[in-house]
Amino acid sequence: MTIEVIEKFIKDQNRKSTTVNIHFKERSTVSGIFIYGKDYNELKSKNLWRIVSKSNMDKWKEEQDINLTRIFNGVSFTRLTEDNN
Repeated sequence: MTIEVIEKFIKDQNRKSTTVNIHFKERSTVSGIFIYGKDYNELKSKNLWRIVSKSNMDKWKEEQDINLTRIFNGVSFTRLTEDNN
């Protein structure tokens, strides 16, 4: 997916702090939130996205530890959907 498509999905309907499903070409779906850290604009310019998975969400809300995040390449995204769970 392109930077523009990903950013449009994130910004539509205020998804900044809501969980989304990220579907990939060659791996299983990841549920999590996009993180707007200090390096957000730099990563975005390279189509890289910092994400906290659902399994680390509670710890992230407490600690805001950057080590709980992972960086994914937007090129490998096939689609983004809302997480209804």
